[in-house]
Amino acid sequence: MSRLPELYVAVDVEADGPIPGPYSMISLGMAVAGHPELAFYTELKPISDEFVPAALAVSGLDRNRLLREAPTAEEAMGAAAKWVDGLRKVGRPVFLAAPAVWDGMFVHWYFTRFTGHSPFGATGSGVDLRSYWMGLTGCEWAQTHKGTIKHELGLTGVPHTHHAGEDAAELAQVFDAVRRHRPPAR
Repeated sequence: MSRLPELYVAVDVEADGPIPGPYSMISLGMAVAGHPELAFYTELKPISDEFVPAALAVSGLDRNRLLREAPTAEEAMGAAAKWVDGLRKVGRPVFLAAPAVWDGMFVHWYFTRFTGHSPFGATGSGVDLRSYWMGLTGCEWAQTHKGTIKHELGLTGVPHTHHAGEDAAELAQVFDAVRRHRPPAR
C-alpha cells in the first residue's frame, strides 16, 4: 500500500488586529506548493466590533463591505475545511505559513471555534518557512525574511501584495523553490 504524498498548504491571513477573538480574520488564502491549480480564497465577515485601523489598512479591504457581503466565519471556515479535506484524495495536507505563529494562530483558532476542529490536526502545527530555511542553510534568524529568501533563490516577479490569496500563492512558490534548493556544504 503506497502512502499519499504530503501536500504543503501555504496559508496566508489578513486580519484587523493582533489576535483572534477580540479582532477578526478578514481574509484567508491557501495554495498548495507545487500545484498552482490547487488554491482557495475567502473573505470573512468580522466577528467583533473592535479593529486596529492600521492593521485593517494593510489588506486594503473595506470593513463595511465585509460586514454587508462577506460570508460568516462559520460559512467561510466550513468551506475552507471542506477544501482542505478534499485535498486528502491526492495527498496529506500539511499546514505551511510564514510566519506560522501569526497565520497559524488565526487559522487554528478560527477552525476550532467555528467548525469544531482543524483539518490540519488537533494542535494546528505545521511548517514555518523561516525556520525551515534556517535549518536548511544554517543561516541566522535575521537572514530568514521571505524577501531575503526570494532574493537568495533568484525569485523575481513574485510579489507580496497583502491579498491573502495572492500571498498564499507566493508562499507556495517560494516553498516549492526552497525544497528544490541545495545549499553548499557547510
